[in-house]
Amino acid sequence: MDFRRLGASGLRVPALGFGTATFGGGNDFFKAWGSTDSGGASRLIDVCLDHGVSLFDSADVYSDGLAETILGEAIKGKRDRLLISSKVTFPTGDGPNDYGSSRQHLISAIDASLKRLGVEHIDVLHLHGQDFNTPVEETLSTLDHYVRAGKIRYIGASNFSGWHLMKSQGVADRYGYARHVSHQVYYSLLNRDYEWDLMPLGLDQGIGAMIWSPLGWGKLTGKIRRGQPAKPGTRAHDIAGTGPHYEEERLFAIVDALDAVAAETGKSIPQVAMNWLLQQPTVANVLIGARNEEQLVENIGAVGWALTPQQVATLNAASEAPSAYPTWHQRGFPMLNERAGS
Repeated sequence: MDFRRLGASGLRVPALGFGTATFGGGNDFFKAWGSTDSGGASRLIDVCLDHGVSLFDSADVYSDGLAETILGEAIKGKRDRLLISSKVTFPTGDGPNDYGSSRQHLISAIDASLKRLGVEHIDVLHLHGQDFNTPVEETLSTLDHYVRAGKIRYIGASNFSGWHLMKSQGVADRYGYARHVSHQVYYSLLNRDYEWDLMPLGLDQGIGAMIWSPLGWGKLTGKIRRGQPAKPGTRAHDIAGTGPHYEEERLFAIVDALDAVAAETGKSIPQVAMNWLLQQPTVANVLIGARNEEQLVENIGAVGWALTPQQVATLNAASEAPSAYPTWHQRGFPMLNERAGS
């Protein structure tokens, strides 16, 4: 397993991490992802560790906290061999302070996550989304307290806009608070919006990307093609109305290109799609998911080899999409973009 620095921090994380959204199946939404119990989770974690996949990501809203509980049970006796990432901010109840990044909610949410996980610290704690109702100073001072207390080792954001993440870094620098070293983001061949603004920001500010849903919300498995829609029982079918938007013909063109590269490399379509991500700037870690051991082992096959520059170029061309303003305007002046890695 390849280990990479997480942004500008000294923490090294495996190129692949395991996402635990499939643990529990505690409500209808997460049942579409999976319903792995503690016994199954323990086996999957053992397989991960045997292959060097030693980072496990969860969130307090995954199956209403059940995913964290199952993860905590499954890692007993193994804590010193792995890293835990989790997330807080989204609603966990119906009360007026049961959501957000206020001091009130963060203290409650972090303490509850630590208890469910059965651990003394979380290695990387992400804010699951940006909270416009709470001053950034309040949020970061609270997180900094947990870092200084040793209950959180590093902090990160997830699903932030560029300006909000940059504002957070500025406040951290002004007051000497812990900085965000990680940004857990959606990024795939199907949706490359991350490249427009967040990737240059990550390069400039030393923020490593941890990628969620690297297979485009289940669309880049190779099982969805022209005349072959998603099957019942899959996330792409059961919760098709959620997730990012895309054009069907563009998806089919990307799958065609993946087919060609897969044939050249002898790898599967999902392995090629994830290996492409690992070639991109700022990407420190790609989070994989699996309902069973077979899926897990196949996904782990995304590492240990590398696409050629020509194969990367082939996939880039097939997945290129018009960018938003001002990105398309800025790209017209390449001499101004060297520092951002464009």
